[in-house]
Amino acid sequence: MPGLIGKKIGMTSVFGADGKNIPCTVIEAGPCVVTQVRTVEKDGYAAVQLAYDEISEKHASAPLKGHFAKAGTAPMRKLVEFPMDFKGEIKLGDTVKIEDVFTEGEFVDIAGTSKGKGFQGVVHRYHFQGVGGATHGQHNRLRHPGSMGASSYPSRVFPLQRMGGHMGNERVKVLNLSIIKLIPENNLIVVKGSVPGAKGSYVIVEA
Repeated sequence: MPGLIGKKIGMTSVFGADGKNIPCTVIEAGPCVVTQVRTVEKDGYAAVQLAYDEISEKHASAPLKGHFAKAGTAPMRKLVEFPMDFKGEIKLGDTVKIEDVFTEGEFVDIAGTSKGKGFQGVVHRYHFQGVGGATHGQHNRLRHPGSMGASSYPSRVFPLQRMGGHMGNERVKVLNLSIIKLIPENNLIVVKGSVPGAKGSYVIVEA
């Protein structure tokens, strides 16, 4: 499916035609530059590599400088491959904008990296109830997980038990978000609902 690379600007709300207040996310998507076109004959599959977010020359490695020079563009920070499903013919060095890929009212999938929350206990990570709630096997430790297994058999804790650990900072994809509005002059997409990631983080919007 075709798509674009973008940045999450933040959340706001708009009023729909029925007067309801709709929570939505604003995304700056593109313009993206075509930096490589993969073909079945040469690469074994058909895809388009898009680049986004221009950076200065000093922040790009020598191999990447040559890669971008072939496309006739400045170095970019983010590179992503998309299947060759774009409308019309795509050539090296072309610029792809939101109006070339998306239309108002259609549904898109958006992938991003969720906010990292560090090491979290079971109450925050898995919504355990703690003391006074339903968590089994403890009575005086407010936010601990409680009993996890028998003693004589199996004499160990089974894998995949819900415990404290690293939370967030994972790739998350949200499916079927409706495009409420396109603002081509500012490269903005307004989608209904929330999108993973912090403000300013990169997202991939797929049609």
